[in-house]
Amino acid sequence: MKKIILCLLLLQGLYAAFGQNSSTVINVDLGKEIGEMRPFWAWFGADEPNYAYMRDGKKLLSELSAMSPVPVYFRAHNLLTSGHDTMNLKWGSTNVYTEDANGNPIYDFTILDKIFDTYLQRGIKPMAQFSFMPEALSTNPQPYEHHWQPGMPYDKVYTGWAYPPKDYKKWADLVYTWVKHAVERYGKAEVETWYWELWNEPNIGYWKGTVEEYCKLYDYTADAAKRALPTIRMGGPETTGPSWSKAADFLKTFLTHCVSGKNYATGKIGAPLDFITFHAKGAPKIVDGHVQMNMGTQLRDISEGFRIVASYPTLKSLPIIIGESDPEGCAACGMKTNPSNAYRNGTMYSSYTAASFARKYALADHFKVNLKGAVSWSFEFENQPYFYGFRDLATNGIDKPVLNVFRMFALMKGKRVEVKGNQNYSFTAVRDSSVRGPKADIDGIASKDLRSVAVMLWHYHDDDVKTGKASIELNLKGFTVKTLNLHHYRIDDENSNSYEVWKKMGSPENPTAEQIALLEKAGQLTLLSSPAYVKTNNGALKMEIELPRQGVSLLKFDW
Repeated sequence: MKKIILCLLLLQGLYAAFGQNSSTVINVDLGKEIGEMRPFWAWFGADEPNYAYMRDGKKLLSELSAMSPVPVYFRAHNLLTSGHDTMNLKWGSTNVYTEDANGNPIYDFTILDKIFDTYLQRGIKPMAQFSFMPEALSTNPQPYEHHWQPGMPYDKVYTGWAYPPKDYKKWADLVYTWVKHAVERYGKAEVETWYWELWNEPNIGYWKGTVEEYCKLYDYTADAAKRALPTIRMGGPETTGPSWSKAADFLKTFLTHCVSGKNYATGKIGAPLDFITFHAKGAPKIVDGHVQMNMGTQLRDISEGFRIVASYPTLKSLPIIIGESDPEGCAACGMKTNPSNAYRNGTMYSSYTAASFARKYALADHFKVNLKGAVSWSFEFENQPYFYGFRDLATNGIDKPVLNVFRMFALMKGKRVEVKGNQNYSFTAVRDSSVRGPKADIDGIASKDLRSVAVMLWHYHDDDVKTGKASIELNLKGFTVKTLNLHHYRIDDENSNSYEVWKKMGSPENPTAEQIALLEKAGQLTLLSSPAYVKTNNGALKMEIELPRQGVSLLKFDW
């Protein structure tokens, strides 16, 4: 008996060490369409709006626009914050609004125009945010500008900009003036394509007022914006953590107010609401010396947010934008002060992104809601050390592996089709329990249009521990042509990975021009092998693929 138990323990250890069993099968049925391959991934954002027109900011915006077949939307905080072009971490300023000695408004759109001009020149569309409170309007302005740095308590960022206005009419005049200015500068047809919202995470320290005061501010904001441009798209409330009871209460109070509450600005019933927003974050931690992600925490926020929206009959068909949708909460917290953020530079961030976005599709299908966008709160940080561990898409102009997942998504279009496997987790299992234990999540998402098929595969686990590769038998059926042109793209330690190349260089703090050129090349999405022609057999195709832990593959078939 002891020998049997010993053998079982040995087998269990081998199973945990090497990942899956030897038979991982994934079947793709092109004949079974399950929904649109909506490009809701094409949304990004940052706390620091002024980085957009810096050197590396402009470079990255251009890359985001160039990779995407649809317009990329960009969300930023601090668009109304006072100050002259200041650019600390988790800060930014435009100085749009000041007052003269008699309290009369002075508007200056110079810096704000510079930000939005940079977006539009690169084909980026704004998700324009009415925030934060200008110093001259704040009910508690001092101290105003914060000087937060990684390692400091997070609540140090919540200063005078987070308070309600001392004069709601002056705030409404500011909103009206900005929207009118935008229409005059960029044209009505262009501005109608933007999304406009009020504030950020008003259920925590970003808003020092009550939920009722937020609803009041929303009423004045939406009324002024609609007076300036009746066709403007206005939404909110950008609460975070819908699975928290108090956050859920805030979201429901706001939605109920928009449906049936008395409008503070007009006196009528209800408030205009064109789309609904909330945030969802994961929760990584250090376990036994390695990073352990928690995708389930993020998915529970999304699930509860969808459930709440779907419970309102008059709102359930409105577009939903997950205003921040990330593995955890602080993009500007590096991995030196927050060791659990060590996932950000390598392939863990890539595989997490692939696996979590696929579950966003599944959750939207499950609740039958209209998911329009999922904002990755990840951009870039100017004048910071290489691969410092920020949650960003690029470091000093060098693309990180995670950006290549979005390049993969950009190659997928048309209809999503059925994918079934024997080593995957259902979306409910990931939501409820995350991806733990000896079994990894080896799964995929697939799309088809008239002349192409794309299959994204990942080998994900919450624990960032190296194991053996997964041997995958991939079966596709439903092709209507005999010959296919195959491009196989890969993200792993050897492909599409500037971080591993940088480490092999000795992790230089100041790379040479030659090293930078090599890193820029390594940061691009690369092919695992040369393009090849493959033959189908009665509309079917079978392939054998080896995929490392935390690796992501995209197989693109064209004809």
